[in-house]
Amino acid sequence: MKITSFDRREFVSTTAKTGIALCGLCMCSPMASFAADDASGEEKIELAGRCFCGYTCPDDCAFLQATLQDDIELKKKVWQEWKIEEHYGVEFDPEQAICYGCTAMDKPKGIVLTRCTVRACAIEKDKACCIDCDELTACDKDLWQRFPDFKKQVIQLQEKYRSQA
Repeated sequence: MKITSFDRREFVSTTAKTGIALCGLCMCSPMASFAADDASGEEKIELAGRCFCGYTCPDDCAFLQATLQDDIELKKKVWQEWKIEEHYGVEFDPEQAICYGCTAMDKPKGIVLTRCTVRACAIEKDKACCIDCDELTACDKDLWQRFPDFKKQVIQLQEKYRSQA
């Protein structure tokens, strides 16, 4: 079954509204739903436009919107929804509550991007994203430990990507 772009937009919009949008690196469950649309469709897997982890951030991501609008209340809401204080042990700081997406190399980085081990690894290995990494299956980075179902889906994307090459 081919997934239409309307269905994808609806999927992304729904996940973003439930607070699990990740800008590549979401901090709350269920991470498992992120890659499902790509893994099941017949469309070619493209690495361009993906986060380093393999996720594609939606345009209406709450963290991106809070950053672009410099909306302190929305930043606080995202900080709580993404459980940033719980995960990183850092109280809310509007200067650290920013995200332009993990691949926006020329933009300021907030706490999520600066502490993302997947992002750091992909940059170090000069990979567009983990889908293109031979070590993905054995990788035990924090993101994969917290969201093992998401990792399984990224591995499925990797298998599909490699079969299309």
